Amino acid sequence: MTAPADGKSPIEVLLVEDDPGDVLMTQEAFDEHKLRNRLTVVSDGAEALAYLRREGQYADAVAPDLILLDLNLPRRDGREVLEEIKKDQDLRRIPVVVLTTSQADEDILRSYQLHANAYVTKPVDFERFISVVRQIDEFFVSVVKLPPRG
Repeated sequence: MTAPADGKSPIEVLLVEDDPGDVLMTQEAFDEHKLRNRLTVVSDGAEALAYLRREGQYADAVAPDLILLDLNLPRRDGREVLEEIKKDQDLRRIPVVVLTTSQADEDILRSYQLHANAYVTKPVDFERFISVVRQIDEFFVSVVKLPPRG
């Protein structure tokens, strides 16, 4: 892969989200603003862990550079997924942004106790949602240095 002219290489983003509307808005945010990053979507916590561990149908999955994780997921709750990621020697280096509708203090506190790298409340307004996704992208692509892909 050739690096873009601006020197910023695309990153692999794993979106763990079960709400089709939120998936669509995130995809549109990437498309509308020409975010070069590759977005892969899984729809529940068990699928997320299988993807990250490259199990079954995900044996050839590309390790993500960033995970956008909803908390309220079927099969395995987002909190459980976050805990599994951060206690796994091979996965813990991947930054995890909790992107959820919950504004509950206990969810915010628990996410940071489980070593989330950021906690972002999803705006319900489409334009604000696009703006939030762009800001996450800008921060993780242009501002911070991510660890090498595993």
